Amino acid sequence: MSGILKIAILGTGVIGAAWATGFLTAGHTVTAFDPAEGAEERLRAQVASFGGEAGTGTTSALDNLIFAPSLAEAVADADFVQENGPERLEVKQSMLAEIDAAAPESAIIASSTSGFAPSQLNAQATKAPGRIVVGHPFNPAHLVPLVEVVPSAATSAAVVDRALAIYEAIGKKPILVRAELPGHVANRLQAAMWQEAYSLVERGVVTVADIDTAIAYGPGLRWAILGPLAQQSLSGGAGGMRHVLDHLGPPQEVWMHDLKQVRLGEELKEKLISGVDEELDGRDLTVLAQQRDDMLLELIALKRKYGELP
Repeated sequence: MSGILKIAILGTGVIGAAWATGFLTAGHTVTAFDPAEGAEERLRAQVASFGGEAGTGTTSALDNLIFAPSLAEAVADADFVQENGPERLEVKQSMLAEIDAAAPESAIIASSTSGFAPSQLNAQATKAPGRIVVGHPFNPAHLVPLVEVVPSAATSAAVVDRALAIYEAIGKKPILVRAELPGHVANRLQAAMWQEAYSLVERGVVTVADIDTAIAYGPGLRWAILGPLAQQSLSGGAGGMRHVLDHLGPPQEVWMHDLKQVRLGEELKEKLISGVDEELDGRDLTVLAQQRDDMLLELIALKRKYGELP
């Protein structure tokens, strides 16, 4: 995918600003719209902040940012639209129907939804509903490369390929999700881990801090490098995944079948909340978030050094 594209960003909160930053620093023009008072000023400040944090330098790129007076004007000549409205189905359906009606039929429309399926999102669109896909980023979206692309049954292969190429061209690492599932893929993987983490806390097996230590100083370090399945294969040595599954598969299956379902009742919620409060007591959360972002940037730089990212 080459050439300068006309990008429309609808909804300019934290996620919308992150998308705008990515597209602007890649050299594209961005036309944004958000009906909230003061949205343009906040967007420009956020893009400058995100660009500086990511080391991409957006000062000159901000010249390519236009703030439109209406949704229809924002998408009127767009090549690609990224919708970032509130995570309420009826709101997104209405927004996407309006976008579909106003955008050129050649434009791809992507929603940043964290859980809704494209066949739900396009339910009110009548012009070209098949070009509406999910393009879900991962927080903090101006730093983390992952984007989940989810098409509906009505989406053509050409639309899917172009959406993937556009995201790749701005430095993202998109994956194609080949079925509509609540929460897509990354959130479901997180939910599976959270379920067992909550269960272990509920049963008093470990503390909240112990859970975070177990992941952050154990498998999480390795997963950030290769991912859980490639890392599992690597642990099998020359025999790879076959060796791991042949020799460790049976006990692993026992562990999987022993995992517990949980219900987020008030007692468990209080255990989790108080546990996190205790773990983070005395730490400045603003500083902690900045340290997280700084470490993410160093990790991403290492991935580029070793050829894992362009």
